[in-house]
Amino acid sequence: MSIATFGAGCFWGVEELFRQLPGVMRTTVGYTGGETLSPTYEDVCSNESGHAEVVQVEYDPAVVAYDALLGIFWDNHNPTTLNRQGPDVGTQYRSVIFTHDDTQKAAAESSLAALEASGKWGRPIVTEIVPAVMFYPAEDYHQQYLAKRGLGSCHV
Repeated sequence: MSIATFGAGCFWGVEELFRQLPGVMRTTVGYTGGETLSPTYEDVCSNESGHAEVVQVEYDPAVVAYDALLGIFWDNHNPTTLNRQGPDVGTQYRSVIFTHDDTQKAAAESSLAALEASGKWGRPIVTEIVPAVMFYPAEDYHQQYLAKRGLGSCHV
């Protein structure tokens, strides 16, 4: 198994995108990238912890390639809005890829460069690509939040 970690706005919807993908064995929503140790949802929402809401994806690379996960990431959020996705505003909603090794870093940087060169967005991409650091799972009530409520996305 391999691990990938993505932040693309509210982690409920991001998790659901990856959770149903063949080859994904497990998803866990949580917090990473900040300074606060063992943050709570309230800490992260304070916009002072430095953490992003993320989904950590455990996947079988023999079934789903990291490049395919990157495609899901890029296709399902706006990477040109700094610290914002739709109505959600704050550094915890930033667009970010946390890489777990040099291969992921190279793939993420290459995919960002290709997307930027495509001109699809018409504005600069602000997505951060940074090394993975300590990941803190979110509270249980956040795990598979949409699935537990029979929802496929955050949009009604």
